[in-house]
Amino acid sequence: MIAAATRGRLSGPRILLPLAVLALAVAFVSRSRAPTVPDMADDLPASIYDIAVKDIRGNDVKLSEYAGKVLLIVNVASQCGLTNSNYKELNVLYDKYRTQGLEILAFPCNQFAGQEPGSNEDIQETVCTRFKAEFPIFDKINVNGKDAVPLFKYLKSQKGGFLGDGIKWNFTKFLVDKDGKVVGRYAPTTSPLKIENDIQKLLGTAS
Repeated sequence: MIAAATRGRLSGPRILLPLAVLALAVAFVSRSRAPTVPDMADDLPASIYDIAVKDIRGNDVKLSEYAGKVLLIVNVASQCGLTNSNYKELNVLYDKYRTQGLEILAFPCNQFAGQEPGSNEDIQETVCTRFKAEFPIFDKINVNGKDAVPLFKYLKSQKGGFLGDGIKWNFTKFLVDKDGKVVGRYAPTTSPLKIENDIQKLLGTAS
């Protein structure tokens, strides 16, 4: 009887101790996880027109200056296998539709195989002399990672890509309508002229 009573008295603490440890563990995990779930919506602007960028000379440019325009936004590089064809076709689109409300905004980026290594001055010289581009070229930026600029964070949040939202390579293209809505995302291998029909629809010039 004494042995039975002793086992009875000890069984309670033996059961309660693991339960108490479990409860503390759950509480700790809950508290530690809560701050690591950010509200991404709070980190992003409400509109693309709330974003400012820098041009190739380092001057601030508010994207609200492009309100009412159709925008084709591209991360570019000077030493990529896609460079010549993309610049050639971007020039064709700009020459054809700039007076109808199209703006092409090009953002140099060196994150993909180091194919845009030059300074802003080097990039501007290359783009103007070699590729004869007349559309705006902006400051060299990061499009992925913790140092990605707000513009590309916003674009990726509005139009995700295949196998994740990250930019996969040079010459990813985003199409923005006259109201600032991101309506299209195109892979690096999609040639600019393949986007022409979509641009015409947004400009109201489609036949």
